[in-house]
Amino acid sequence: MRGSAALAASTQAFSAASAASAPATKTKGASMIPVELTVNGRETHLQIDPRTTLLDALREHLHLTGTKKGCDHGQCGACTVIVEGRRINSCLTLAVMHDGEKVTTIEGLGTTDALHPMQRAFITHDGYQCGYCTPGQICSAVAVLDEIKAGIPSHVTADLDKIILSDAELQERMSGNICRCAAYPNIIAAINDVVEGAKA
Repeated sequence: MRGSAALAASTQAFSAASAASAPATKTKGASMIPVELTVNGRETHLQIDPRTTLLDALREHLHLTGTKKGCDHGQCGACTVIVEGRRINSCLTLAVMHDGEKVTTIEGLGTTDALHPMQRAFITHDGYQCGYCTPGQICSAVAVLDEIKAGIPSHVTADLDKIILSDAELQERMSGNICRCAAYPNIIAAINDVVEGAKA
């Protein structure tokens, strides 16, 4: 019993000495850092926690709530925005990673008075129902056409030298954007309408 008491006392003394010699840890949160983004053509200057996702920076700091938070795991595509000309899931990337870059959200594609052709086509073809996924769907669709124009292949592209725009090609490229209302045929029709309009 005396041995156990001595062991306990020495353990407590060692723990106290270790605690005294350990460096003090910060009790405050992460320090804020500056981030500059050009969002929808406007320069913005933020002071944010470095752990802030691009999605939260857009919604909570810039109040651009068109970009939706769906799954927060990069699986639904509701948070899709266009960064430096390429579409990304804004919930999976940190805002600090895009310091100095250009970001386009649904608010930057068009206005109620001057709709983007893709926005107009979604309305014409009823490419939405509840509308929650629609901003991400539209941003993704705009970027998809730019990808095809740039010659970037997808998993279903048969000829890497010449990408033929088809429903299968569009379906594959849009597969990362989930519509729980299942408006998929109308979304493909809207994208095809924009393609035909661009040819006219």
